[in-house]
Amino acid sequence: MDKIKNSKLDCTGQPVYVGLDVHKKSWSVSVFSRYGEYKSFTQPPQVDTLVSYLKRHFPGGEYHSVYEAGYCGFWIHDQLKERGINCTVVNPADVPTKQKEEQHKRDRVDCRKLARGLCNGEMEGIYVPSRQMREDRTLVRTRQALVKKRTRCKNQIKGMLSFYGIHLTDEQTFAPWSERFIKWIESIRMERDSGNTALKAHLEELAYLRQLIATVNRAILKLAGSAEYATPVKVLKSAPGISTLTAMILLTELCDMARFASLDSLCNYVGLIPAIKRSGETEYVRGITPRRNAHLRWILIEAAWVAVRKDPALMMAFTEYCKRMRKNRAIVKIARKLLNRIRYILKHQTPYVPCIAK
Repeated sequence: MDKIKNSKLDCTGQPVYVGLDVHKKSWSVSVFSRYGEYKSFTQPPQVDTLVSYLKRHFPGGEYHSVYEAGYCGFWIHDQLKERGINCTVVNPADVPTKQKEEQHKRDRVDCRKLARGLCNGEMEGIYVPSRQMREDRTLVRTRQALVKKRTRCKNQIKGMLSFYGIHLTDEQTFAPWSERFIKWIESIRMERDSGNTALKAHLEELAYLRQLIATVNRAILKLAGSAEYATPVKVLKSAPGISTLTAMILLTELCDMARFASLDSLCNYVGLIPAIKRSGETEYVRGITPRRNAHLRWILIEAAWVAVRKDPALMMAFTEYCKRMRKNRAIVKIARKLLNRIRYILKHQTPYVPCIAK
């Protein structure tokens, strides 16, 4: 019998497309070539395992991978890039999906459609910030999360007091909680030790959250004064309605203003555009789009309410808008104008000059 000599496998220059459906305990992987699906399998959640498989089965190939943005963040993207594998991170809502794939959703189906979409050139990746920018963003977002927890804790205290007939005035309910007001709540005594213990637990949680928020605030202020952020924070604060915290939210969420080709693309990212559905000659406008960067849209709306009280031009525009629409719709238009000013400030690194009414 003649001996069959195996020729050395060489995939130099051939594109290899890899779709990843990532989970905490395992990854579903689908590998496509330009001729179609090669193989789908499950592997441990390790980048080295995937890289070893690709180099063993497709030596010299041009590797392209894709996975959906989610809980795992961008560490997979970073490690694949370090190992020479091109990686695209996509918004799950932008993945082309057939109806039968929606009806029979499984991990293997998900990784296959990711690989297929990448092979067909249908995947548009999202912007991946640097590791340093992601950590700075995490600090600012942590403060926002702590503030929400503090608000929930306050509501629990107010709910407990109301449950036992201790009603607060409107001023006490909506005004910021001063040290004097907190001490007044601490002086309240329930009829039993169990009630006192419950109230004390809420108050101790509130005190702990206040301390944590103060610590994070100091860290954000220190970061805002660093060489990387000092100049953009200073010029942003020249705009009406922009504080140091607002400036840091804008800078850590936007990252690089140059990635937005126009004001429309920036407003689309923030979520300051209408949700429009058009068919033939019929058009439906369903208010503001639900797709947004929640951190940015919220802070810009809040800043817009402050800006209309400080900037004469924005006040005039807001007044005109209110003549033909409700205030909550008018303020969205003001937020878009304010975002346009922020875009100019960051692109040119020049302070904002308000229009002075004559």
